Amino acid sequence: MNYRHAFHAGNHTEVFKHAVLTLLLEHLLLKTKPFSVLDTHGGLGVYDLDSEEAMRTNERCEGVDRVFGKPLASAPMYARIVETLNGKSLRFYPGSPELIKQALRERDRLIVCELHPQDGALLKARYSRDRRIAVHERDGYEAVGALLPPEERRGLVFIDPPYEQRNDVDQIANSLRTGFGKWATGTFAVWYPIKDGAFGDRIAAAAVGAGFKNVLRAEFCPFPRDGLALAGSGLVICNPPWMIDYKIRHLCQELKVVLGCNVSNWSVDLVKC
Repeated sequence: MNYRHAFHAGNHTEVFKHAVLTLLLEHLLLKTKPFSVLDTHGGLGVYDLDSEEAMRTNERCEGVDRVFGKPLASAPMYARIVETLNGKSLRFYPGSPELIKQALRERDRLIVCELHPQDGALLKARYSRDRRIAVHERDGYEAVGALLPPEERRGLVFIDPPYEQRNDVDQIANSLRTGFGKWATGTFAVWYPIKDGAFGDRIAAAAVGAGFKNVLRAEFCPFPRDGLALAGSGLVICNPPWMIDYKIRHLCQELKVVLGCNVSNWSVDLVKC
């Protein structure tokens, strides 16, 4: 599957993924001790919803268009950041680097990787004046082994590839094994698109195989899993924060209503080790 984020900015999978990301960030903000986030596939940071790529698919209409301007009680940070970025009229959609940036305090850090030359250069230019953010034009999978553990010893690794390569799941599995060896107590969140159950099953198995003893799998699908169209998306979270499962369930219940899903099915379960 090819999931280049510029074509899918603000769709239902992005809303679910990024709302969960803000829930993970909220947990890190509960303590005064600084944290670090490694974002392995940063993309552009912010997406113009009026761009040729976004307008070609117009997937925003089934995603952020239905959320914008609503309080979203289950993920208030996500709703606030989207609104702050836009004001009264929706034009821009925040990718993971921008959402993380908006959550950072003075001593927190973001390390974001982007291998695509043009996207990496734009990302570096966007955040060049923010000393809390380091942009690396490098392979995000390789960065897991090179940049962990963070000196803060608390934080998050967010793995969100475009799934352009046939071996992406194998590379994710290798990154999780490497990550566990380097930082066994860190929280790792891996996002994946859903057409059927294949990606989720393989990534969940990879997390357990890497050595993680506490693994959560969360999926939200507004459309049928027919193996052809994009049904929804999921996250496998290793070392999930306390009570995050409850918060994601609340999010799924609210999104089902806000997005106006007729078929919606969702699940939030611990993976058996």
